[in-house]
Amino acid sequence: MIDYGFDAAILKVACLFTSFLLLAGGVSSQALENFSWDYSPILSDTRDQNILFSDLPGFTRSTYRRDHALITPESRVWAGQPGWVNATTAHLISPTAATGANFVMFLAKLAPEGSAGAPPKGIERFIFVLDGLVDVAVGSAKSGDELHADDYAYFPADTPHRISSVHGAGLLVFERRYALPGRKAAFQRGSTQSQPILPCAGEVFLLRKLLPQTGDYDFNVHVMDFAPGEYLNVKEVHYNQHGLLLAAGQGIYRLADEWYPVQSGDAIWMAPYVVQWYAALGTQPSRYILYKDTTVDPGL
Repeated sequence: MIDYGFDAAILKVACLFTSFLLLAGGVSSQALENFSWDYSPILSDTRDQNILFSDLPGFTRSTYRRDHALITPESRVWAGQPGWVNATTAHLISPTAATGANFVMFLAKLAPEGSAGAPPKGIERFIFVLDGLVDVAVGSAKSGDELHADDYAYFPADTPHRISSVHGAGLLVFERRYALPGRKAAFQRGSTQSQPILPCAGEVFLLRKLLPQTGDYDFNVHVMDFAPGEYLNVKEVHYNQHGLLLAAGQGIYRLADEWYPVQSGDAIWMAPYVVQWYAALGTQPSRYILYKDTTVDPGL
């Protein structure tokens, strides 16, 4: 039987040692606020081609369990999607799996002159730009907003919109069926760095929330930044589902009773009430982008 208390103690020592190395190198957790994030490894071929997987037939770090899943870059399957032009997508999480996920999470690569198709009726959509430039417009507007890496946009259900790229772009996309009858969310766009850092009692990571925290929105997207050696104080167990993309850095993610080494480009699904905990390791800060359902009665 594994002694998880012993494992956790060892991991805590490793985190503290990593923090010491970080400080010795002249980087502090305060520097995270204005850190220049590089998302290029997420969609880079080096993540799925240059790790010598050809010498390890059948090997993958991906795993699928009753209450969580880890989907690593070498397991992505890229394909066309109806309505999308000059684009391929890799779906990572969806309700069609036996997991019971209440949302869809996928990556999209838009080639030059690429564009996104419309989501089905009743489906809301959130995009986060990982690479390149995209133009977004709502309704019949002939011109819209230009989004760069670290920018995002939210499109309420049944809102006509356009997403296109002249030179190509990489996107993280969340979609789900809007679950708040009688309410109406509004179009949102912004940049991560423009969002305030929010207090989070007992924690050391930097937290930003990208959508309004009002009763009109049934999910939010959190951006969480960790200096090397920092870790979650709370070993979380809650009713909310999560879809997570590790956008930068590396570390250890505990899911249920499993401890997974993770790196930028890895995606995670977390079911309600699964034990979850993260520690950032290495010499570079970690950032993850996290879907979280909100404003929904846990009993329904």
